[in-house]
Amino acid sequence: MSITSAFGRNSTAAEVIAGHDLGGKTALVTGASSGIGIETARALLSANAEVILAVRDSTKGEKVARELRASTGNSRVHVLPLDLGSLAAVRQAAAEFYRHWSKLDLLINNAGIMATPLSYTPDGYEQQFGTNYLGHFLLTALLLPALEKAAPARVVIVSSGLHSVSDIDFEDINFRQRPYDKDVAYAQSKTASILFAVALTNHYASRGVTANALTPGVIRTGLQKFLSQEEQRALGWIDEKGNPVNTTLRWKTPEQGAATSVWVGVAPELEGIGGRYFENCNELEPGAPTQAGSRGLKPYAVDPGNAERLWTLSEEMVGWHE
Repeated sequence: MSITSAFGRNSTAAEVIAGHDLGGKTALVTGASSGIGIETARALLSANAEVILAVRDSTKGEKVARELRASTGNSRVHVLPLDLGSLAAVRQAAAEFYRHWSKLDLLINNAGIMATPLSYTPDGYEQQFGTNYLGHFLLTALLLPALEKAAPARVVIVSSGLHSVSDIDFEDINFRQRPYDKDVAYAQSKTASILFAVALTNHYASRGVTANALTPGVIRTGLQKFLSQEEQRALGWIDEKGNPVNTTLRWKTPEQGAATSVWVGVAPELEGIGGRYFENCNELEPGAPTQAGSRGLKPYAVDPGNAERLWTLSEEMVGWHE
C-alpha cells in the first residue's frame, strides 16, 4: 500500500516541519546555497537541527548561512565546501566533515545541474551523471559510518519527474558512442538517483540507514539556466513573451518545492522505510494513476536488478567498495 500524508502539492516546508523537534540531530544538505536547498535548510533549522550547508561556492554559502541564522534564530548552521563534479573534491569534503562531526542523522542529496552542454568531469564521466549521481554516490558512501552511528538515519535523494525520459544506458552511460542529448543525460542521472535509493536501502537498511527518492516538482531556480527560452516554451513552462505559464497549476515556490524533501526526511511513517519514490509528500508507485502535471514513476527506475547493477558499477567508477 502506498504511503500517503495530509500534505500535498501546495504544502510548504514550514508546514511540513511544524511540530517536529530535531534538537540533537545533525543534517547535511547539498546544494544548500540556492533554490529549494535554502528552504530545506531553513525548515530543518527552524526545528532546532544542526545543519551543514554543503556548497560549491563557499562565499555564497556563508552569506546564506548568515541569513539563515538571522531568520531562524538557530546559530547551528555551518558551511562545507563541496564540488560534486570532482571525486577528489568529494573525498576532501568528507574528510573535512569528519574533522568536525562523527555522526549524521539526515543526508539530503539536493544539489544538481540540468541540461548542460556535453562536457566531462575531471574523472572522465559525463557531467550530469557525474555531478547529479556519481558525486552523491561517493559522498553518501563516505558518510555511511556517520549515518550508521546515528541510526536510524535517513538519506533523501532529490530526483525528478523527468527521469521518465530515459532509463540507464549501461552500454554507454557517458555518451562516448551515442549522440549526446542533454535532456536524456539529465533524465539518466535522475533515474540513477532513484535506483540509488533502492540499492542503498537494500544494502544498509539492516544497519539502520534507509534512503528514499523524490521529485520536488517544477520550481523556477538556477537549475534551468542552460535551457533556452525556446526550450522552455516547448516544455510549456513559459509563453511567447517569456512569462510563466499556468503559474498556479505547474510552478511551485521554492518553499513548496522543498516540502517533499523535508517530509521524506522527518515523517514518522517513513521510519525504517526506504527504496520508495515520492511526489507532493505522497508515494508514487509504478503504473499508478497520477495527478495532472505528474510524469509518474517508471518501473525501470525502481527495478531491483537495475539498482544492483548500477551499485556495482558505481563502486568501480568511484573506487569505493563496501
